[in-house]
Amino acid sequence: MSELRTDRLLLRGWRPSDLAPWAALNADPQVREHFPGVLTSEQSHASAAAFQADLDGRGWGWWAVEVRATGEFIGFTGLDPVDDDMPFSGVEAGWRLARTAWGHGYATEAARAVVDFGFDRLRLPEILAVTTAGNLRSQAVMGRLGMTRDPSDDFDDPSVPEGPLRRNVVFRLAASAS
Repeated sequence: MSELRTDRLLLRGWRPSDLAPWAALNADPQVREHFPGVLTSEQSHASAAAFQADLDGRGWGWWAVEVRATGEFIGFTGLDPVDDDMPFSGVEAGWRLARTAWGHGYATEAARAVVDFGFDRLRLPEILAVTTAGNLRSQAVMGRLGMTRDPSDDFDDPSVPEGPLRRNVVFRLAASAS
C-alpha cells in the first residue's frame, strides 16, 4: 500500500487510533454541511474499514491524512472510481478534514498529492472532483488544483433527496493540463 508525503502531511493507511477522531469529524454538522446528514460512529468506523480494504486491495483509495509535525489525524483525501449510478464515469479526487484543520491549506496540499499520484503512478487521463453547488470551499480547492468546471456537466445527485444538496457540480483536470 502506498503512502504519500507532502511537506506537511502524511497520507497513509487507517489506524485504530483514527477511528474516534474520524467519527467526531463525521458527527460535526459543519463538516457535514454539504452532505445529507451526519454519520454515526458505526457508519464512520465502517467507512474507514472499507477505505482500508480498498488501500489493501488496489494500493490507492481514500487515505487517512496526518500532520507530519504532530502526528495528528485530520481527515481523509484520495481517489476513488465514480459510483455506477452517477451520470459520468472516471476517477474522483476528494477530501474531508476536521474543522480545526480548515484554513491551513491542508486540503489543497493533500489533494495535489493524490492528483499527482493519479497522473504519475496510475496514468489516469483525467481526474474529477464533485461537490454540491453550494460548497464554495471545496470548489476553491478544485480551482487551486487547476480543475475547471463546465456547467453542462452539473447534475442532480440521484442518491440525494430534493433540496439544496441535490445539485452537484463537476470539476475536471486532464493529465495533459496538470
